Amino acid sequence: MSANVIISSLFVFALAGFVGFELIRKVPKLLHTPLMALTNALSAISLVGSLVILGESTELYARILGFVAVVASTINVVGGFLITDKMLRMFRRTPARPVAGAKEAKS
Repeated sequence: MSANVIISSLFVFALAGFVGFELIRKVPKLLHTPLMALTNALSAISLVGSLVILGESTELYARILGFVAVVASTINVVGGFLITDKMLRMFRRTPARPVAGAKEAKS
């Protein structure tokens, strides 16, 4: 690859990072749970893509970037699912606990 292709690819990557940050920052708090599910799916897609790049690359820098992408995507997917699970556990209903010292009603 030529230096021009690498520089333009890095420019697109940086621009996508800034645009993504601004979009996520402006999302209302009520939409964060559905957005987390969507970003988990997108991270899984990027994980598959980075695995393909890592497997097909022959140049050293492409293998290094592919490995970094696999590690980052894996951390993002696992962390996203853990956070989503924690948020969903907060909304589970638990059975009411009996008050200590209260007599049970007999039927």
